[in-house]
Amino acid sequence: MKSSRVLLWLLLLLTWNLTSCSDDDSDPETEVLGTWTSRSQFEGLARNAAVSFTINGKAYVGLGTDGIDKFQDFWEYTPATNTWRQIADFPGVGRYQAVAFAAGGKGYVGTGYDGTNRLKDFWEYDPGTNQWTQKADFGGSARYGAVALSLLDKGYVGTGYDGNFKKDFWQYDPATDQWTQKPSFGGNKRVGAVAFALHETGYILTGSDNDLTLTDMWAYNPATEQWTAKRALINDTDADYDYSSLPRVSGVSFVVNNLAYVALGTNAGYRTDCWEYDPDGDTWTVKTAFSGSARIQAVGFGLGDKAYIGLGTTGTTRLDDFWELDPTASNE
Repeated sequence: MKSSRVLLWLLLLLTWNLTSCSDDDSDPETEVLGTWTSRSQFEGLARNAAVSFTINGKAYVGLGTDGIDKFQDFWEYTPATNTWRQIADFPGVGRYQAVAFAAGGKGYVGTGYDGTNRLKDFWEYDPGTNQWTQKADFGGSARYGAVALSLLDKGYVGTGYDGNFKKDFWQYDPATDQWTQKPSFGGNKRVGAVAFALHETGYILTGSDNDLTLTDMWAYNPATEQWTAKRALINDTDADYDYSSLPRVSGVSFVVNNLAYVALGTNAGYRTDCWEYDPDGDTWTVKTAFSGSARIQAVGFGLGDKAYIGLGTTGTTRLDDFWELDPTASNE
């Protein structure tokens, strides 16, 4: 009888230990990192479908719409002082769903929609003189909902909608003010995708084509001009590889410390989830969900070792809040 009680006690102890281990929130393999902090509210009017670019540790945010007006104002954000300063207005027509990138210490903004016309004009912003200069029109067709990124001081623009969904891809050289068509994007045509650059490689993913939310992801090597398919954003039989929550439309992307992030957007409803991409392993890790309202058509950018997200729309409500992400901070 005594031996039976001892055996029962050992079994209970083993069960307790196994349960304790599985519920251990301090397990570094299961801990979700990242903290969000509310920052200085955007000083312009609330809006969605704006653009942003970063130069020398500062961000530049402008354009967009409140559903009626199409804006031309631009604002400079300084993270060190958490302040906004209005800069010279964009000289082109007000617009939304345009693209922007920075190259060679200057910002570039173009394409988009003014509510009537799809656009292809392009403009350069010099932060040293606070002046805009019109540059060569975008080499492709007038469009909106495209993506843009910068690699080796050259800009790239592709995909979008010109009356049809697009997958062409163009390079802009600021030194010559010329556009050159490159091999078309390796995936499906799309609108509302995201793009980022890591280790001199460009990436395009997410978005939609004919109301289908897309799950492919592609990398572009500017030296070889080759597109390479990466892991699809799908549910897999491997429990360690389920990125099926990643596909979305009208999300945001940004880069911090050589890692990329995708957040917000819509897929079966507006989203707040945030994911981190490691190009070395071609893997994604879920981060702490965005602390603001779920939304689409926000802006996002990385500055130093932090990231920032703001603006956007919840449907009928335009937003003007701004949030900072520390991607490595613990929530404990």
